[in-house]
Amino acid sequence: MDTNQEIALTQMRKSVEKLGSSTESYGEKTLMRFLIARSMNPEKAAKMFFQWKKWRAEMVPLGYITDSEVADELAAEKIYLQGLSKNGHPVVMVKSNKHFPSKDQLQFKKFVVHLLDKTIASSFNGRETGNEKLIGVVDLQHITYNNADLRGLITGFQFLQAYYPERLAACYLLHMPQFFVTVWKFVCRFLDKATQEKVRIVTSEEQMQEFIREVGEDVLPEEYGGRAKLVLLQNVTVNY
Repeated sequence: MDTNQEIALTQMRKSVEKLGSSTESYGEKTLMRFLIARSMNPEKAAKMFFQWKKWRAEMVPLGYITDSEVADELAAEKIYLQGLSKNGHPVVMVKSNKHFPSKDQLQFKKFVVHLLDKTIASSFNGRETGNEKLIGVVDLQHITYNNADLRGLITGFQFLQAYYPERLAACYLLHMPQFFVTVWKFVCRFLDKATQEKVRIVTSEEQMQEFIREVGEDVLPEEYGGRAKLVLLQNVTVNY
């Protein structure tokens, strides 16, 4: 860590204290995620960290979301947790044709937290280091207008941006149908530049081969050019 980063961290810690909170028990790598997300501005990073702590206390009072709290979403069997990529990032996959807009928005929001927390937790044994990142794979094959969930997509990405800063390594969109291009363009209005740059729309065979190389055949299911089997999110055990 260079001198400028150390100075920014010190200023951020002081700013958090001024807001009536504390960075105690949070390591440098965790705090750096907030600083990077706010262009190394200590005051803005402190505000983001403060809002994140408040949100976690309200949304996740136990420290994690139990399966029973998101039972309806899990029952759709649409999320898969595939293990670690070549670069050590946990890979979470979404079968979009199994998703339908939720009638229970609170449960859906909890489900987003559940799957993100569980994905991150699957990348370490014991205690997290604080800078773990994930790879998201969204398969849009065989989706219809009934599966196109604008609100859900925006919620998911906004949670990533506001409450999981610098957690996303990359997000791959596969098999995007023509009608979804307009949907995606609308969603992009709600994404910051840093997030948009991490989204990769796979359309050509060359891009598909690059996707396979970057993620790794050992974790990708056979239908995506890999050697693995699909593993449902609820069938993976993690230690939070």
